[in-house]
Amino acid sequence: MPSINPQMNPLVRDTGSPPIPEAQGWTRSYNGALGPLIDLSQAVPGYPPHPDMLRHLSEAAGTAAAARYGDILGDQPLRDAYSAEIVRRYGGDVSSNDVAITAGCNQAFVVTMMTIARQGDSVIVPSPWYFNHDMTLGMLGIKAEPLPCQAANGFVPSCAEAEKLITPSTRAIVLVTPNNPTGAVYPAETIAEFAALCRNRGLWLVVDETYRDFLAPDHGAPHGLFSAPDWRDHVLQLYSFSKSYCIPGHRTGAITGGPAILDEIAKVLDCVQICAPRAAQKALTWAIPSLDDWRAANTAEILRRVTAFKNAFALLPEWRIDSIGAYFAYVAHPFTGIPVQRVAERLASERGVLGLPGPYFGAGQEQHMRLAFANVTVESLGKLPERLKNFKP
Repeated sequence: MPSINPQMNPLVRDTGSPPIPEAQGWTRSYNGALGPLIDLSQAVPGYPPHPDMLRHLSEAAGTAAAARYGDILGDQPLRDAYSAEIVRRYGGDVSSNDVAITAGCNQAFVVTMMTIARQGDSVIVPSPWYFNHDMTLGMLGIKAEPLPCQAANGFVPSCAEAEKLITPSTRAIVLVTPNNPTGAVYPAETIAEFAALCRNRGLWLVVDETYRDFLAPDHGAPHGLFSAPDWRDHVLQLYSFSKSYCIPGHRTGAITGGPAILDEIAKVLDCVQICAPRAAQKALTWAIPSLDDWRAANTAEILRRVTAFKNAFALLPEWRIDSIGAYFAYVAHPFTGIPVQRVAERLASERGVLGLPGPYFGAGQEQHMRLAFANVTVESLGKLPERLKNFKP
């Protein structure tokens, strides 16, 4: 009797694999002749955690308390510390009851989408988009409705255009600012427009602010959403501690929303991981009020890398920076008619410069590459002109 193969979920099977490992594979054929690889592929901080942060992590990990389950929505001291940080940064009304701690911001997005939408629903997402958001929605059977963003507008989404995309199946609009992949920083006024649209149309506004701590010091509050008396009815903010505290391996993020929606999110969290890593929660409770100066110095360092990146590309007039901010530059390559996948692969294998092709971030991105410079020193960024000069894919 012939065997019958067991089935897999087609929504997962039909979702593309994570793209960064594929891109990293292109570097295997780079011979190092031009110097060490300049890896602009992944958004990770290129400096270590504060020594005292490592000490607190180590001490917390060695306790019996950290080995036990914690509260589903996060340990109370961290929820207290993070809600106070939000009020300090944004103003408005946020308490610890409005905070859930997650195992990273990707998990925050997954559990949020599972809570607010179901298979057959749709979510509006500005395009180009963060590929893990698209992957998550696809695996859940939720349609990612692209809201095209253009270089002419600095890749800032249009609220008027978003309203045209709303259908009876729409459940939410997602904003990512500073944006991954473009680096675009959305004005507070634009975010407020989207919040008003979502309130008026009965939708959730999901604002992913993973990179908010790398805005220039004079930027001010990223938005004023938490000052609205009814923000809890339609706003969900996502955040990652990974970048600001250089602890991506400890998987800690947060969701800020009203207690009613967090009660529902808690059901999903309990089935996914029960609680975020306890040692990291303990260490972050100390770090949030204690490392302001260190975080400010890191922001200054990232801004120096922004300047170094701009200076390097000023010597490459055939390339064009269409948007830059936080960890990312979205760069137009000069090779019209040549698939950007080929451009990126040849850059990696022949010139030792690894970036990600635009189509990783959605359709219609053939002219662009995402170059993430946070993991690269100012000195290495200064070597880009000699690597890219006279390059032909």
